[in-house]
Amino acid sequence: MEMDWTPTLGAGPLLGIAAGAVALLLVLIIWLRVHAFLALITVSVLTAFATGIPAEYVIPTLTSGFGATLANVALLVGLGAMLGRLVEVSGGAKALTDMLIAKFGEDRAPLALGVASLIFGFPIFFDAGLVVMLPIIFAVARRLGGGVLKYALPAAGAFSVMHIYVPPHPGPVAASTLLGADVGLVVALGLLIAIPTWYVTSYLYGLWVGKRIELPVPDVLSGGPQVEDPEDPPKARTVILLLLLPLAMIFIDTGLNTAGSAGWVDADATWFNVARAVGATPIALLVTVFVASYVLGARRGRTRTWVEDLLNNALGPVCAIILITGAGGMFGGVLRASGIGEALSDGLSDIGLPVIAAAFLIATALRVAQGSATVALTTAAGLVQPIVAGGGYNAVELASIVLAMSAGSVMASHVNDSGFWLVGRFLGMDVKTTLKTWTVMETTIGLMGFALASLAFALAGAA
Repeated sequence: MEMDWTPTLGAGPLLGIAAGAVALLLVLIIWLRVHAFLALITVSVLTAFATGIPAEYVIPTLTSGFGATLANVALLVGLGAMLGRLVEVSGGAKALTDMLIAKFGEDRAPLALGVASLIFGFPIFFDAGLVVMLPIIFAVARRLGGGVLKYALPAAGAFSVMHIYVPPHPGPVAASTLLGADVGLVVALGLLIAIPTWYVTSYLYGLWVGKRIELPVPDVLSGGPQVEDPEDPPKARTVILLLLLPLAMIFIDTGLNTAGSAGWVDADATWFNVARAVGATPIALLVTVFVASYVLGARRGRTRTWVEDLLNNALGPVCAIILITGAGGMFGGVLRASGIGEALSDGLSDIGLPVIAAAFLIATALRVAQGSATVALTTAAGLVQPIVAGGGYNAVELASIVLAMSAGSVMASHVNDSGFWLVGRFLGMDVKTTLKTWTVMETTIGLMGFALASLAFALAGAA
């Protein structure tokens, strides 16, 4: 149902409503202990009415935001949970953990997990990569102790920096296209920013905060207790190949997309579109689950009933995560539809700041207002496009502006961001702890990335 209405409230009232909605949500969840799913729906409804969305559009707005988020998350989380349970119960997670510890040592296990996640994060989206890696992260944390955060945050931060700063992820690709930046240069400069940013803000910070907030390893992906001594466990290389399978399929899709956009191949050809569909993330995970069911199940003498029960048990614990994440997307959808993000960005665009600072602040404002990093980045790129078009910037300056907006789009992940709920619930954190850890980490990722992008911009302008 397409909405045919225009927001009538000014920027001041809209921003006041947004601040009040976030405050009410925190009060409901933290102090009144209302379930996050119920609180998010309630605040979304109240915000929709308060911002003047016509009554006949309120429910379509809610369901649209909820459904759009589930379309991206539910398949990935469900299939990832099945794969994780197979890897764990078969002994694959333990085998890979033993190999990592033997190769890197116990002290460098968080570094090994983070580096592996950086590699996985190049072609694979944040949520899919995190779900695939979590069984390994949990197994390492159980084996070595010290809580889950010191292992999980370096890995989660790795997926985050790659998703935000490095094409072929959709945000930086769309921004590069809108501003006319060279995608190859954005990749190179994005990697130069992403890797040191990850090391400081995710790896070192993860070690630091992990010592101060020691959380137990959750069983959310297990569907039951950890299996300590499985029969006939697979070799570590078998698990690595299984984890590389979706990575390879997604990488093929990414390569084809780049080739089609550049005109190297016919993007309208049937074979091209079929190959891209097969390489889509949900299909790649689906194929991997089937392959893992055979390799880790039937090939090791497990019955079809055993595999079926195992996969069925994997889905129960993640249902709450899926629904809460969808409700977070609902809240963000209401904030987008109400015009709050546009009101905030319009106000910032008239301040007269240097273009790279304005780009960062506009992307930050959009991120804080509506939650989605990709929406914040692409919208900010559209807003600064006229300024950039007449600025006569060189290639490195254009790439730096794209990456400054990317940095803004990751700032201050909070209760309107579906990723906030995904990470918090998977790691067994309450809202307050998620704000103290994940939100702080995402904000430092944005601040350091902006500082490095600004340095590149200044050096390119002085050259």
